[in-house]
Order: sequence, then structure tokens, then C-alpha cells
Amino acid sequence: MSERHPKTLQNIPIFPLRTVLFPGGPIPLRIFEPRYLDMISRCLRTDSPFGVCLIREGREVGGASTPHPLGTLARIVDWEQGKDGLLAILALGGDRFEITETWLAPNRLRMADVLTLPAPEQITLPPQPDDIVELLDRVMAMTSLGYQHCTRRDQDAEWLGGRLAELMPVTLERKQQLLAMHDPLERLQALQELLPQLRLPA
Repeated sequence: MSERHPKTLQNIPIFPLRTVLFPGGPIPLRIFEPRYLDMISRCLRTDSPFGVCLIREGREVGGASTPHPLGTLARIVDWEQGKDGLLAILALGGDRFEITETWLAPNRLRMADVLTLPAPEQITLPPQPDDIVELLDRVMAMTSLGYQHCTRRDQDAEWLGGRLAELMPVTLERKQQLLAMHDPLERLQALQELLPQLRLPA
């Protein structure tokens, strides 16, 4: 559940990725690096979240990459051990946060103290045009992101904007800018001009 007030969280493991996670959105991951296997094991054992941040510098695999300071908490909702030995997990985005302090653990896992950003007040939209609803239906059905674990809230400005933003064929930096917007209506307005890019053939 999203918090309405800022909250300080300490010792949050950070997963820097080449993706932007929005609140309420799914993120499937295949885990093989020991440091992240340890992280996932701890999160499952303690029912605690980890942070997902877009990589600002560096790579996903190996080394210590530098994350953007704004990210999204993620909670694991499903997992399985694949036949290839890799751990497959599905997590859902929660509150956004800002990193206030960060460091590397001995196993090279990035850790951070974070301040969660207050969730915006829910803004109810009028019923969306059929073409937008149909577009969401089709795109969400086509992807393997795990939308079956999401509760549809087509008339919630924050939820709708998040889903459109994560599905838009725009750069990761643009997605990061959209994540940083606190006003759901401002985000929807920014997305409106990009909607034609999501039109799919019949």
C-alpha cells in the first residue's frame, strides 16, 4: 500500500537496472548474480522490499553501477527456480523514493537509506475512450510483464499514467522524467502527445 506521508527507510538493497519501474507496475527478473540471489533470499525471508533504480552509469551485470537517486520500491509477489537454474521472480512497484545515502556492501550489493515520496491523492478520471482501454487491453495481453498480478484501475490517473508510461516506446531517460512527476494529471498530459506511438495494427 502506498504511503501518503514521507517515510525514512534504512538499509534498502538497490537493484540498478536498465528499466524504469512505476508504482503499481510489474517487473519480471531473472536472477543469477550471487549478490542479487542473496538480496532476493533476504527479501523473501523478511517480506521486505528492494529498490529499483535506473542505471545512470555502469552496467547491469558485474561491477558497481551508479543508480539514479529516484527509484521505486518493489515487493516480490511470485518466484520460481527455472530448469536452467536461474531464479525467476515477479515484483510489483510500490512507493517512489529518493536515495539519501548509499554505499556498497562487502558483496558489492548497493545499499541505501531512502526517503519515500508521498503518494499523490487519487484523482478519478471520467471513463476513458474505448480506444485507450482497448489499447491497454491488447498491449498488456501481449507482454510477458506479469500484468495478471495487477488490479485494473483505468479511471485512476496515477495508475493509468503509470501503465501508459511503462509501455510507451520512449527513451529510458524520458521514462525517468515521467517517474519524477508528482502530479498524475501532469504526467498524463505529457503522455497524451505520445499516444499515437502506441497505436497497434488490428
